[in-house]
Amino acid sequence: MRIVEYRAEHDGVLVGRLLRREGISHRLLVELKKDPEGITVAGQPVRSIDRLHAGDVVQVQVRETDRSDIVPQPGLPLSLAYEDEDLFVVRKPAGMAVHPSPQNRENTVANALAARYQQRGEPFAFRAIGRLDKNTSGLLVLAKNALSACLLTAAAQQKRMFHEYLAVCTGELPPEGTIDAPIGRVDGSVIARQVRPDGERAVTHYTRLAYANGYSLARIRLETGRTHQIRVHMQYIGHPLPGDFLYGPNDMGRIDRHALHAAFLTLPQPVTGERLCFSDPLPEDMRRFFPEL
Repeated sequence: MRIVEYRAEHDGVLVGRLLRREGISHRLLVELKKDPEGITVAGQPVRSIDRLHAGDVVQVQVRETDRSDIVPQPGLPLSLAYEDEDLFVVRKPAGMAVHPSPQNRENTVANALAARYQQRGEPFAFRAIGRLDKNTSGLLVLAKNALSACLLTAAAQQKRMFHEYLAVCTGELPPEGTIDAPIGRVDGSVIARQVRPDGERAVTHYTRLAYANGYSLARIRLETGRTHQIRVHMQYIGHPLPGDFLYGPNDMGRIDRHALHAAFLTLPQPVTGERLCFSDPLPEDMRRFFPEL
């Protein structure tokens, strides 16, 4: 159970409007209204259409009822960068999928967290906020409850939660630049994407941090979040990521996955609003391209 409080600043504001303004989704609000103790003021149940007085404190009580049918797997290589009562930040290794799929039911972030909850004797519901490709390493956010899930999702949509990436790129990148080129699906492919005029707008900002032996290290910030955006955009400007079986050169001998790492993460703590910032060092398989770093 998670209990949080919100204070009305003005007379006449509707309970539902106050909670929606605080980031509570329509879906969660519907669930809260089903619980007699879900939304209260001074210990008394209130409706979303009730009006508040300035200074009224609305208490929201979110009960955990969801369960994820995921096989617990102790011992998977997953470490925590941060944990509080609302969220996890995990360091995802390359080669580990975020959640199970029909073809792959095990060896995922979800399986590792299910084992952690099993050890604690607590019910488990898997709520990843955003995702990383299986072969992208780095920082990943997971919500612990339905309230933090909807608040973190809102933060991501409002660009208050965002990643910055480190990527190894073939060739010498310009010192900095912006790629503004629409991305769409490759005809006849379920997976591959390409820059094409009828695609969705995609904007990528990059800064070159280092150059050595024919490879650049770039720090990358996304303005949009299209599938494979960094990989497609870097190929489009002639600097594909080594190890990228879809978009890169045939150099799998240097690295056995695309050289992309979610190294930096900024987000608000969903309940308190505190700004949280995390970083994760460049993994060894990418560091080998720049021995002097």
